Amino acid sequence: MACAKYFLSEAKPGLDAKQVKSFIIRALQEDVGSKDITTDVTIPKEVPIKARIIAREACILCGIQLAREVFKSVDPALKFTPLAKEGSRIRPQQPLAVISGAGASILTAERVALNILSFLCAVATKTDRFVRQIKPFKAKIIDTRKTLPGLRFLQKYAVRVGGGYNHRMRLDEMVLIKDNHQKIMGGRFKILNLPKGYKVEIEVQNLKEFIRALSFRPDVVMLDNMSIADIRKAVKIKTRLRANCQTCLSLLEASGGIHLANVKKYASTGVDLISIGELTDSVESVDISLDIC
Repeated sequence: MACAKYFLSEAKPGLDAKQVKSFIIRALQEDVGSKDITTDVTIPKEVPIKARIIAREACILCGIQLAREVFKSVDPALKFTPLAKEGSRIRPQQPLAVISGAGASILTAERVALNILSFLCAVATKTDRFVRQIKPFKAKIIDTRKTLPGLRFLQKYAVRVGGGYNHRMRLDEMVLIKDNHQKIMGGRFKILNLPKGYKVEIEVQNLKEFIRALSFRPDVVMLDNMSIADIRKAVKIKTRLRANCQTCLSLLEASGGIHLANVKKYASTGVDLISIGELTDSVESVDISLDIC
């Protein structure tokens, strides 16, 4: 059973080694094909070099061990020495790692390794900006399923490295009754035969729907595209129910139209969670390069 494995997990960021290896094999095959013909005809395999990976702009470091695995997959004899820790704050022009060994191998692995680093650092850095923006409010920044096909496990890992939390990884992990589910059922949906251990979330778009959703006692209520004023009212309703000893343990999640400029206002309402699609669906890669020493 995969239910709620990742949902708001407090565990330290981590990646499945088999999943990483499979991904790197596919990425190298995509980039290299049968061989790196340019390097083959210009660089003798025995020529040793030393190179540095450098961040050209400030960021949160994410993916340094994946970069190592790329180089080692191309040539196990390469020596890869990280110069900064995963999750650390990186300043412009800061070296991230030193690689030494066969120059041909380093050049062949370069692009895949840099692509991974640039992309994952971008996700972690954007997440960190949102997390810092809402301090000292209690709300947690969470991601969505708006990810690139095949890269979800890496993007959600980067969110965790940046200080955010993961929502569900896959559809089989929890129940999330969205507006389209409700439309299909004419607004008269029921939760039937729910397997043990699965969390339930219900999406609402106004206070009337919110009050009705509470009657199902879901684990989370998503306040989708609701105004700041209505979100505050929803938080007050939940607080009042709890004060009157009426069970209302649902977490409240604000969602829709939230960005860096207004996220603090949403956090100030007292919601528990704020989901941000742009953490993973619209990031600009961090400028990271490889320099031959």
